[in-house]
Amino acid sequence: MTTINTTPTFNLKVVVAETGIKPDTLRAWERRYGLPDPQRTEGKHRLYSQYDLEVIKWLTDRQSEGLSISRAVKLWRRLEKDGQNPLWAYGEEDEDENTAVPTVIGTRVEELRQSWVEACHRFNETAAEHILAQAFAIYPPETVCLQVLMKGLSTIGNQWYEGEATVQQEHFASALAMRRLHTLLAASPPPTHRERIIVACPPQEDHAFAPLLLALLLRYRGWDVVYLGADVPLERLELTLETIKPHLVLLSAQQLHTASSLLAIAHFLREQEMPAAFGGLIFSLIPGLHKRIPGHYLGNRLEDVPHIVETLIHFDPPVPDTEPIAELYQVALNHFRQRQSQIEAHMWQKFQQADMPYEHFVNANMHMARNITSALTLGDMNYLGVELAWIKQFLDNYHWPQGTLHRYLSAYHEAVDIYLNGTGRPIVEWLMKVVPDQATVN
Repeated sequence: MTTINTTPTFNLKVVVAETGIKPDTLRAWERRYGLPDPQRTEGKHRLYSQYDLEVIKWLTDRQSEGLSISRAVKLWRRLEKDGQNPLWAYGEEDEDENTAVPTVIGTRVEELRQSWVEACHRFNETAAEHILAQAFAIYPPETVCLQVLMKGLSTIGNQWYEGEATVQQEHFASALAMRRLHTLLAASPPPTHRERIIVACPPQEDHAFAPLLLALLLRYRGWDVVYLGADVPLERLELTLETIKPHLVLLSAQQLHTASSLLAIAHFLREQEMPAAFGGLIFSLIPGLHKRIPGHYLGNRLEDVPHIVETLIHFDPPVPDTEPIAELYQVALNHFRQRQSQIEAHMWQKFQQADMPYEHFVNANMHMARNITSALTLGDMNYLGVELAWIKQFLDNYHWPQGTLHRYLSAYHEAVDIYLNGTGRPIVEWLMKVVPDQATVN
């Protein structure tokens, strides 16, 4: 193999022209990861070698394949640790990976999960399916679904949130996992219990892995489960209930705005005298939120739900009392809906000269209005605290300019103060409370 010249020769301008990478990006890579690692002149200017150029091209090639920069660097370090030159070793490794059935190192469930996650990062369907086949040969299906698929998707989701995985990688893994669950559900044994159970997501809820896995777990315990899937509308639900005649309806919400739509379905089911139970990630993130929903809370451990369901069906315990929602929240909700377009027009006037891309501005307004509406529907503006913390960390993870969130919230506070006045007091007071906090953290 040809030796690559390591003599520092090229200045930053030449490297930018050769690689197409922006100077700020190169500096960030060097500062955060130590790659590339250019020399410095006496005047502190960077000088790059041909080897540095090849390192940069190698990193961008990995990004084009779907890896985040942090994972590309980790791959580089791993190859170096194994005594290989990444510039030569990776191409050979990648070629073999796409044509051969991989050998999984380790059979512990944690090792299988990690192998599956890595295969999904490479978009290697053959490898991912082979790993699952090995897992199912060693462990019961429930263990593989809970410990490999569910926790594996959680890992990839967290990596996306932290900027270490792409949305394409997350979607690829979700599609593989959902396909496997549908296959298992179709092959599950016939029911041994006569009672029927509906499993569904409320309107706008598209995260269907957890409820689909719940349907599978219940099927394995002999229950007659009708899985309705994601984004089930309230319209004509009465006809569906008449057709299926369930003994229990299970609902799953992962986000604040879908918890508010779950609330509407729960009220409808109570009017129909239909037993209902619910759960989902958002109820684990916001303690006490479940007390707003008429129905039985299923807790925050999916593996415990089948036992809870059995108790609900066999013993029919009374539905816990719900916490009332103050009237001022309904008044504020109606007023906010009437003035939402004026608030967003005011926001556009404030931000049309800013450097925020238009589509990002539109998305920000959509999410803000949706979350405010949900918090008012559920009776507590403080429910937005979890969402706000999530957004703040997300912007930090993706290196948005410092102060972006503070500027947006300050402008929104100004708009609602103008157009809502005293009628929107819960919104105004909440923004008054959070904007100073944002000023200190940004």
